[in-house]
Amino acid sequence: MPQFLFSVFHAPGVHNSDTGAYADEAEMLRAFARTKAFNDRLRAADELVFAGGLTPPEEAVCVDGTGDRVVRQEGSYAVAPAYLGGFWVIEAADLEEALRWAGDASAACGARLEVRAFQG
Repeated sequence: MPQFLFSVFHAPGVHNSDTGAYADEAEMLRAFARTKAFNDRLRAADELVFAGGLTPPEEAVCVDGTGDRVVRQEGSYAVAPAYLGGFWVIEAADLEEALRWAGDASAACGARLEVRAFQG
């Protein structure tokens, strides 16, 4: 079955240490509850491969091993209007089914998603 990546993006600078990309703790807890319910539905349909949230880009480390030595650099690889905050990898029969799941995922986490198929 084809696999799809749902990428969840957040605006830069909105992440705080207590509530992540959410305005306050109550909003965060509601989104977590909706996301858990969505994940449970994906599991029940046997279509969830893996999902997770990511730390903010300020906590990223870039690694470049293409030269004579490995170079590490603190921070995000690219400055962008949004950052990857989390993701799902799902299996679905086709793109249309994946897009239906993506609509539910977006509603659950309260953020826009990008949907991309894995090659092959």
